[in-house]
Amino acid sequence: MTRLRTWLALAALVGAGWLAPLQAARADEMPVYTLTFKANGTFEPTRLEVPAGRFKIILVNESTEAVEFESLPLRKEKVLGPGVTSFVVLSLSRPGEYPFFDDFHPQVKGTLVVLPKP
Repeated sequence: MTRLRTWLALAALVGAGWLAPLQAARADEMPVYTLTFKANGTFEPTRLEVPAGRFKIILVNESTEAVEFESLPLRKEKVLGPGVTSFVVLSLSRPGEYPFFDDFHPQVKGTLVVLPKP
């Protein structure tokens, strides 16, 4: 019966929003990286190194044209209008190199390098 009361109390706290600050703090701990689509038709950086695990990539389109971040091995794509900033969240446990490109400008390419956990 004590476990049931504990679970009910926890559920009440979650429902009342008391645990929101704890959840926000945990989300802030996710590593964040930035990938910029430059006006000259390149990515910056062209090679983005990240540790294995869950992380966020902020996508910034500094160009005057729409761009599309796309990676076939990652199964991710995101369209950004001119001047738009967005993000993707990835969780990768396997180290390796994952190519990405701008689907609207296929000659613009880059590589996401997932490093082993330290």
